[in-house]
Order: sequence, then structure tokens, then C-alpha cells
Amino acid sequence: MLKITAAPRFYRCEPGWSWGPLTMPDCDLWYVLAGEGTVELNGRRFPASAHRCFVFVPGDRIKAAHDPRRRLRVFAVHFDRWDNGVEVHGVKVRDAAFFGALARRCAASYRANTPACRRQSAALVEQMLLHLCVEAEPTAPPVVDSRISGVVEMIQEEPGRRWPVPALAARAGLSRSQFTRRFTAVTGLAPKNFLIQARVERAKQLLCETDMTVSQIADALGYRDVYFFSRQFAQVTGQPPTACRQRLTG
Repeated sequence: MLKITAAPRFYRCEPGWSWGPLTMPDCDLWYVLAGEGTVELNGRRFPASAHRCFVFVPGDRIKAAHDPRRRLRVFAVHFDRWDNGVEVHGVKVRDAAFFGALARRCAASYRANTPACRRQSAALVEQMLLHLCVEAEPTAPPVVDSRISGVVEMIQEEPGRRWPVPALAARAGLSRSQFTRRFTAVTGLAPKNFLIQARVERAKQLLCETDMTVSQIADALGYRDVYFFSRQFAQVTGQPPTACRQRLTG
């Protein structure tokens, strides 16, 4: 695990603030929360604006400045090593709410100053670095639509409930057509097919981990007809529930 070399903290740069030129002695995760400025890193110029993040490494030559009327607000944490090799030079963090929550918890855990909290703080820095590696990839995944992810979680938590598409769309605050398009784009399945998949996955878990009969599982998952459940299960998995139980339990 990496070692934090200076306390993680949030600060607002003073009106006359500027950097450099300076040479970085250790690693520094430097995340802009607000404001406008520029960073010149090893001769290349980058914008420093809301949700832009840099990871400076030993030997980096840095100059930076900001607009004193739009002062930079920054989260920064220094640490000892960065072995990934990915360049994080002004990467735009798209899931800013998640990244900001990691930063706040990192700083709070460090301030708590117990051995466990200090380890947690270092682990959160590593999590932030991994998140930046994903963001820096050319094919970084899109930011999750919280409205759709909330519906997905509800279905997976209780696949046995009735989940009419109009009701799901209303929960997401979307029209039925908008909801269906977005849900399909996020999950790769239409809502009805996703529900079937969720029920089958839960059925497989119950077959493996419990002594519930196939009829009891079918009933628990919202099927009125155990034979229909068995047919649908076989269509998805390629085998009936009894054969699946035998394979899973040995």
C-alpha cells in the first residue's frame, strides 16, 4: 500500500497564488473543485478548472497560476509512489460526486489519526488513483445514470415483486419510452428481460444455497405457475431448475 507523505486537505488558493517553476519531490494528487487556472506540466499546458485532476510524480516540472477573480479550490494529497504508469494530466472527472466523496472521506479518515483510519485514508487514495486510471482510458465507461441504477438495484433486491414498466418509469421520473431507452442502454436488456434475468439469477442462488423446493422458489419469485417458471428458467440457463441444483451442489 502507498504511504501518505502529507495530510490530505482542501484549500482555496490565495488571490496572488502561483506555482513555480518547481520540481515535484514526491507524488501529488491534485484535484480542482472550482475556479479557473492553468497548469504547465513538463512544457505542456493544461486547463485547471472544475473537476480536472492531475497526478504529479517525482521529477515533474510544474508551473501553475489562476484567475484571482475565480480562485482555485483544490483537494490535494501527497504520497510516496505511483507505479501504474498512466498519465493523469488534467483528466476530467465525470463522476464528480463519487470522486468528491472519496476525497472528503480520505481527509476525514486521516484527521481521525488512528492506525485503522490512516490505513483507510491511504486505501482511499489508491481508490481515487484507480478511478482516475479508468477515467483516463480512451473507452472510459459513461457516468452511471443514478435514476436507472436506482431502479436496477430495486429489481435486483426484490426480483419477486411485480415491477410494471410504467411504475418503474415513474420512479425514475421519465416517460415510459425514455425510461425503456435509457434502461436498455445502461443494462443491455429491456426492462422485462432484465427482470426475467434477475429472477433466474436469484433462483440459481436459492437452488444452490437453500433447501427451498422448486415450487417454493417459483412462488417467492412471483411465478404463479411452477411449470412456467421451469420453462423460463430452462430458456435462460439451458437446463431445468432440478438439473441446475444438482450441478451447483454436486
